[in-house]
Amino acid sequence: MPKSSNTRSDTSGHSAAPAWPGLAAQTLPESLARAAGLAGDAEAIVCEGERITFAQLADRVHLLKRGMIEIGVRRGDHVGICMGNSVEWVALFFAAAHLGAVTVPINTRLKPDEISYCVRQSRISTLFIVDRFLKIDFVAMFREICPGIDEALPDAAFPHLARIVVVGDEIPAGTISFEDMLTRGADAAEPAESPAPGANDPLLIQYTSGTTSFPKGVTLSHRNMMLDAYFAGLHFGLRPGERYLSPRPFFHVAGSTLSILASLQHLACLVSVKRFDAGQLLELAERERCTLLSGNDTIFLMLMNHPDLARRKLTLRGGWAAASPAVVSRIIETLGMAEVSVAYGLSEASPNVAMARWWDPVEDRIAGKLRLLPGVDVEIRTEGEVLPPGVEGEIHVRGWNVMLGYFDKPAETAEALQDGWLRTGDLGRMTDDGRLVFVGRAKDITRVGGENVANLEIEDVLHAHPDVQQAQVIAIPDERLVEVPAAFVITTSGAKIDDATLLAWLKPRLASYKLPRRFWFIESFDEIGMTASSKIQKRHLSNYAKQIIEAEREREPNA
Repeated sequence: MPKSSNTRSDTSGHSAAPAWPGLAAQTLPESLARAAGLAGDAEAIVCEGERITFAQLADRVHLLKRGMIEIGVRRGDHVGICMGNSVEWVALFFAAAHLGAVTVPINTRLKPDEISYCVRQSRISTLFIVDRFLKIDFVAMFREICPGIDEALPDAAFPHLARIVVVGDEIPAGTISFEDMLTRGADAAEPAESPAPGANDPLLIQYTSGTTSFPKGVTLSHRNMMLDAYFAGLHFGLRPGERYLSPRPFFHVAGSTLSILASLQHLACLVSVKRFDAGQLLELAERERCTLLSGNDTIFLMLMNHPDLARRKLTLRGGWAAASPAVVSRIIETLGMAEVSVAYGLSEASPNVAMARWWDPVEDRIAGKLRLLPGVDVEIRTEGEVLPPGVEGEIHVRGWNVMLGYFDKPAETAEALQDGWLRTGDLGRMTDDGRLVFVGRAKDITRVGGENVANLEIEDVLHAHPDVQQAQVIAIPDERLVEVPAAFVITTSGAKIDDATLLAWLKPRLASYKLPRRFWFIESFDEIGMTASSKIQKRHLSNYAKQIIEAEREREPNA
């Protein structure tokens, strides 16, 4: 395919794969060995009161690897992890990688049927679960979906699931205790040296969050994730010894690639938590003297609107955010993150595609003018036609960060990967100097009487209102215009605003067809549609809105 005028890999326009710097390890075992050798005494992870250095982490990974071998884990096996953020989560991930096994992170907020699907579809043979996490009893859950845990595995419902290892105190008869696995590993003879995984071997199967459709298992290689972690870290200023605070769940690529692996690649200390709580995170940022912070707009809005913020002495200077211009402006002003970078990515791209560099002019970073990672190409297309700079269309990505495919879904893989290009389903445009501007998710569009309206644009304007803490815009049916925007709004503490007040504020700032026709003021998105990675599930918001509208119609008197 000929090079188009809007295809860029960096500001110079070169798309060939660059010569990788020597410090950019392309497999996870290489990266851990380098970190333990160069910065063994430095803290690697601080999570929930536990601290571990790079050397200690390497030792723990070696012990876990021996334990996994003793219970039957082999190269190429799929190893599931269903636990909250912890040092143990990281060590298990690393140990599986050292064996040449593939980690399958399980979202701890999934329901039993959803977990069943992920375990079965990914063909997990060894699953690590915690007995209880927050308010969830995972042992009870697995008794419901996998009765064999009280007798013997595999269970008829999960023919590939040979063993479940339980971290905690309640150990069903058909499972293995985590402590027993560690003991077996410690008592076993040193295993024979096994072939190291290659850069193109699969490292992780990441199930998409399901904000718009049923989850698919994105298969990512060592090279995909390790280089993405390295180059993203360079862009947002991650350096050796940095105190990097990330509340992102480890079962999400923002947690695995852009938190765990980015810290490993750059010899930084990752500070994390099991559960996101804005007040606790602010206290942790102050206590650990964190310098970098990552998150999406939801996370940052909750932090910036928390009443404890004013009394915290923060040392944040930067990090990265997947957020709109209005939110990024507030991050810089309110949190003091003057060097914050804006990021765009998706699971299928490991996940980062483009990111502003921390030293870019602040106005460019706020505007979301993003530099592509080295060796990554982007084209903006519509109906197969490559569009020139400045014209919006669907973002297509090509490069070393593009997934191997969707696990065991050849048709979906063929649809997403065409001629080496990944169809993202996202909207963007290229600038004249080769930078990418993310416009919105292609499916997050309201078509008002033939006019395409990016819901993200309306949300950005709403977030600029002083009394709006958080807003999400969806499409609702309209008899005349087919569909129109509607907004769910969380107000700041003590604020008193209504539909008329908010609409009057929006009218000078938005074209008339972009104005929301309905407002629903709520206290939280948690019960309506929030993923554990702090993404709003718009399909759940849409269903909730439909229920409200249908209930209102039923209450209306008959004409």
